[in-house]
Amino acid sequence: QPRLVESGGGVVQTGGSLRLSCAASDFSLVEYYTIAWFRQAPGKEREGVACFSGAGRQTLYADSVKGRFTITRDDARNTAYLQMNNLKSEDTAIYYCAFDGSGLLHFESEKYDYWGQGTQVTVSS
Repeated sequence: QPRLVESGGGVVQTGGSLRLSCAASDFSLVEYYTIAWFRQAPGKEREGVACFSGAGRQTLYADSVKGRFTITRDDARNTAYLQMNNLKSEDTAIYYCAFDGSGLLHFESEKYDYWGQGTQVTVSS
C-alpha cells in the first residue's frame, strides 16, 4: 500500500525557517508522479502551496508563498521537501504532501491520489 509520511513541522518565530519532508514508500516510478504540498489552517479551506510536476519537471507556487517557499524532490530517495523561509503568522497550518499519478502541474486536490497525514506548522510572533 503506497504511503506518504510528512515530518519537519514545529513551532517557529516570525521570520524563521523550516524544512518539511515527505517520505514515500511502496511507490513505483516515483519520478513520474506530481508532488504537491497543501495546507489547511483552522476555519479555512485547504489550499495548494507548491507543486513539482512529474512530466516537464516544472514548479508552481501559490502567490502567497512565492519567493519564500521552495519545493524540491529527490526521486532516488523517494522524498520531497518544502523549504519555508521568512515564515509569517499566516503560514500557520497543517501541511500535507500529496502525489498525483497524472504527472501534471496543478493544485486540484481532488485529483491527487495519495495523501500524507499532515504535519503542524505554527508561526508565532
